[in-house]
Amino acid sequence: MMRIGLRILVLAGVLLPVAAEAMTVETFLSKAKALQAKGPFALGSSDLPLLRDEVKDAGTAYRAQIEADRLAGKPRRACPPPVGQAKIDSKVVMAEFEAIPLAKRKVSVQAAFYAMMDRRFPCK
Repeated sequence: MMRIGLRILVLAGVLLPVAAEAMTVETFLSKAKALQAKGPFALGSSDLPLLRDEVKDAGTAYRAQIEADRLAGKPRRACPPPVGQAKIDSKVVMAEFEAIPLAKRKVSVQAAFYAMMDRRFPCK
């Protein structure tokens, strides 16, 4: 009986999906520059939605963190405008990420996005 239980645990461990690793700024910039080099052919690349989703997910997580902090009574980390009014486009994100020193580009896209938003939208 013990062997069956052990087998089930081993199989469950093998079949469970592996958690996706967070994309680093270094990887993001590498993929983005490769897409830029493709010009109009970049529209067919699977990396385009991957990069868009990475930034979109970071933005969604950022807003969720701000709301969770608000509900918990914690001080506000920043005061971004309502969704859709922040005027953050791909050029802004690229410029912000490229401004990160090479030695610090191992940071996740999410962490870099949070830092960018905190800098751009401090509470007054």
